[in-house]
Amino acid sequence: MEGDPTQFEAIGNRLGFHLAEETADQLRLVWQGPRFPAFLCLGLALLLLFISVPISYALYLNGFVGAAGSLWYFPLMNLILFGISLYLLSQKRTIVLINSAQQISLTKRSLHQTTALSIPYLEIDKFRLGADQVYSGFAVAGSSAAESFAVPSLRLVAVGGQSILLDRGSFRRLEELGKQLSARIHKSFEVDPAFRR
Repeated sequence: MEGDPTQFEAIGNRLGFHLAEETADQLRLVWQGPRFPAFLCLGLALLLLFISVPISYALYLNGFVGAAGSLWYFPLMNLILFGISLYLLSQKRTIVLINSAQQISLTKRSLHQTTALSIPYLEIDKFRLGADQVYSGFAVAGSSAAESFAVPSLRLVAVGGQSILLDRGSFRRLEELGKQLSARIHKSFEVDPAFRR
């Protein structure tokens, strides 16, 4: 195994890989990142341009004197929203099964770094559909600490017992994906008994 499996853990409760390519030799699954928040930030940043551009121009002409000087934070907010949207749009994860190389390659990309992990088929013990404990959110003003809840997750289990997160989402979709992956590389697929009730 080349790479650090802990780098592929995720905070959120859903990833949602989709099939990008399937040939006799290769299976490629892709997750394009959190699109809704990214486009929401981008839309807000574009709307704020109508306010930020005149304020920026007034600051350029007059400095921080006058009415525009007290609104200096609008252009700053605009830049922050653009930065967040760029970061979210740059996030991408891929899972590639390559039969000719007899290995699975995982890649996680963001604006500032790319992380890769490759596992030979011989080092894979099984695929397991189980539950991860995910936090529902941050504690808010006077509320109790954030609660955690179980979310279905598909994990690859290495021969040494180390597990690597592949995907999170609905049980039915992950079950189909787990069966597809296990059949492709001829490894067992295990489902947590809690899901069989």
